[in-house]
Amino acid sequence: MKNGFDNEKYLKIQSEHIKERISKFGDKLYLEFGGKLFDDYHAARVLPGFQPDSKLKMLMQLADYAEIVIVISASDIEKNKIRGDLGITYDKDVLRLKDEFEKCGLNVGSVVITQFKGQEAAKLFRSKLKKLKIKTYVHYEIKGYPSNVALIDSDEGYGKNDYIETSKPLVVVTAPGPGSGKMATCLSQLYHDKKRGIKAGYAKFETFPIWNLPLKHPVNLAYEAATADLNDVNMIDPYHLQAYGETTVNYNRDIEIFPVLNAIFEGIYGENPYKSPTDMGVNMIGHCIIDDEVCCEASRQEIIRRYYTTLNQLVLGSTDENVLFKLELLMKQAGITTDDRKVTVAAKEKAAKTGVISAAIELQDGTIITSKTSSLLGTSAALILNAVKHLANIPHEVKLIPSTMIEPIQNMKVTYLKGNNPRLHTDEVLIALAMLSLSDENCKKAIDHLPMLSGCQVHTTVMLSEVDKKIFKKLGVDVTMEPVFKSQKPLME
Repeated sequence: MKNGFDNEKYLKIQSEHIKERISKFGDKLYLEFGGKLFDDYHAARVLPGFQPDSKLKMLMQLADYAEIVIVISASDIEKNKIRGDLGITYDKDVLRLKDEFEKCGLNVGSVVITQFKGQEAAKLFRSKLKKLKIKTYVHYEIKGYPSNVALIDSDEGYGKNDYIETSKPLVVVTAPGPGSGKMATCLSQLYHDKKRGIKAGYAKFETFPIWNLPLKHPVNLAYEAATADLNDVNMIDPYHLQAYGETTVNYNRDIEIFPVLNAIFEGIYGENPYKSPTDMGVNMIGHCIIDDEVCCEASRQEIIRRYYTTLNQLVLGSTDENVLFKLELLMKQAGITTDDRKVTVAAKEKAAKTGVISAAIELQDGTIITSKTSSLLGTSAALILNAVKHLANIPHEVKLIPSTMIEPIQNMKVTYLKGNNPRLHTDEVLIALAMLSLSDENCKKAIDHLPMLSGCQVHTTVMLSEVDKKIFKKLGVDVTMEPVFKSQKPLME
């Protein structure tokens, strides 16, 4: 697959730009870091060539300048809020993030519990952090935040919060997810630093929307698709347009909050160093796109994937129709339909032809491979076998796993484990392949070609089991599914 993004250029110019911003404020810069510091697979999908850990590597270049503060909301602790991509609670993710950062040589200075109002779960988490010898601070809920500026900029507002002791000129403020209180933490520090005579500044790092791309550019539309459930909307920054006569893109929350931020900055500094939300940002990612059409096509594909994800969630009852309506609108704006996803068309055609559950995969070179469910294998398991056989130049008629080996496994699943589905799932097929690879050269070749599935596209005509979804994810395969349960017909009416 062709690259559309220069990752090395990004690492260089982004770190230099942050250093430049630090120098503008004197002693210290609080950098609110939105999105994921690592494992940013959305960015990697819409900007081919961007590495999922690019932002982490960029920060590693600033390791001598930087320390990290991890923020978590007390209400999120109380609600046991879960990261959807990892399936773990926010409080557990705080500890995971700390370990991951420190493995990379980055200093995690402390953890801040925000929006605290005596929640028992937050108290327990604070005690746990103290036992682990992790510096912990508490920031309190401020009534009327963010509108009551007079209270916020006072000893009864930010003044009540613990002051976070930091030692580096760059303080990166990050969190397990949105709504954790990163911006409020930064602004609280500015208030305390001003009282201590410390010259400090604030900046914001958000990967998306990309401020110097057009409003309806597919990359920016893909960001709206990714945040459809949050009601984020990309907008022209009116403050930037008024101040400089330049059209830039930001999202609604930053634009809506800017008048309040302006008042808070004026309360702290006497004047606002920024004339617009765009001014606050330090993101240089738009300067590193080297092939716009490659990124446009990747983004259009991402919108279709997000659409299918929402369709599945709607069937499962985990979202509402308004999110789907927004995705449909974004697809219209991008000028695409589900037929623009090649594997979707191929899987549906296979199902129509065979009358059974089917799937298709698009390999890195554009080759489409299909599969169907059988008495021995589920369609996902068959698809992986068909794909690696093609990649390893193994004739299609060669049976990598003989039926004499599959049947005893099916007997175990049904007779002894009381299962209803005798067909082998993807994990069972891969284990069988691994065992056979000790004596079968074809099986060994097939396993050696599994890494070539990373970045490939798959579509199935029914919703898959959790097992199959997890295996595809581990293989780095992007999967979409028709919103149909296996007990239904393979194709929607």
